[in-house]
Amino acid sequence: MGSDKISHLNDTNFADTVENNPGPILVDFWAEWCMPCRALAPVIDELANEFSGKVRFAKLNVDESREIPAKFGIRGIPTLILFQNGKKVSELVGNQPKEKIRALLSQIG
Repeated sequence: MGSDKISHLNDTNFADTVENNPGPILVDFWAEWCMPCRALAPVIDELANEFSGKVRFAKLNVDESREIPAKFGIRGIPTLILFQNGKKVSELVGNQPKEKIRALLSQIG
């Protein structure tokens, strides 16, 4: 899964990358075994290219990092959380259409 425009997060680097960052960042909480997550990955890659320079993108594997998903109450994956100024501003759960994610990002990006 992989655009070079997407950062890979874990419990250790999440605060520095997301919470201590003033700009908008969309975090995709996912897992390797999750088929809806895999289906969403190319959409996230395309949006990362489209919003390059406006919104940062990141992924966090919930099987490899458990603290951060617990902190944000992640119950289902994929979950997309949009952060602005280090704070959660919006959340989408499930495999969402590109237009819905784009509309969310267009509000701040």
